[in-house]
Amino acid sequence: MKKLLSIFAVVAFAFSAHAGTLDDVKNRGFLKCGVTTGLAGFAAPDDSGEWAGLDADMCRAVAVAVFGDRSKVEFITTTGKSRFPTLASGEVDMLARNTTWTLTRDAELGLTFVGVNFYDGQGFMVRKTLGAKSAKDLSGATVCYSIDTTAEQNIKDFFELWDMKYLPVGVYPDEDIVELYLQGECDMYGIDRSALAGDRTKYPEPEKHMILPEVISKEPLGPAIR
Repeated sequence: MKKLLSIFAVVAFAFSAHAGTLDDVKNRGFLKCGVTTGLAGFAAPDDSGEWAGLDADMCRAVAVAVFGDRSKVEFITTTGKSRFPTLASGEVDMLARNTTWTLTRDAELGLTFVGVNFYDGQGFMVRKTLGAKSAKDLSGATVCYSIDTTAEQNIKDFFELWDMKYLPVGVYPDEDIVELYLQGECDMYGIDRSALAGDRTKYPEPEKHMILPEVISKEPLGPAIR
């Protein structure tokens, strides 16, 4: 709890350091917060339609810091491709969307990551029928990954490290990587392990799938502002 509160304080400080955005938020009367289109545990509508999860609560924490009211938030969905342009354009005031803080993004996009609220790592999902105990058992596999994320390079590095061949399949933001996997378009797919766990809860038969033990990257996730 102390760690989360310190993150909220950092976010509030970051807004105070960018008076233009803070003034806009105050004058408007609510925070426009960019979130995912729906990822269990981070930001997704619950049964009542209310946004729930770690990132959704990050947005509410900032609303409390600015207005003293957790309800003063408009949640705006973004894809992996649209999230940074949406923030840069001012369509949202803050991005809280299970986004990895990288040197390139920090240095080149004109954004500021204000802290880490979840430490993750990329992994792989496979069908149990493959009989694999490790990703190293899957040389020659077809591997799906989401374009415009850190996944592509991570997968390339992993397979090159172990001198394994694979067939990469890039999935565009308007395509559903889970649906393609379930349809058999790929043997496995690689994204953050937290996202894999959230995805599996929505499978028709989740017990027939498993997350392999390898963690092939470091993914510090956190909110960003202009």
